[in-house]
Amino acid sequence: MIKVKTRGNESVEQMLKRFKKLCEKEGLTKDIKRKSYYEKPSEQRRRRQRKSVKRQADF
Repeated sequence: MIKVKTRGNESVEQMLKRFKKLCEKEGLTKDIKRKSYYEKPSEQRRRRQRKSVKRQADF
């Protein structure tokens, strides 16, 4: 769970900006975008395979 505490005289806009940055860092926004539409099981499988091949190529 992501929590953002105020820092002194920090405005709401600055806190929101920090919150968005933390969400991006955690990968939350990417996950939300991916789950916002239905993905067929075959597409999920293909995506996972591409991800694993990409990981293996990095080593």
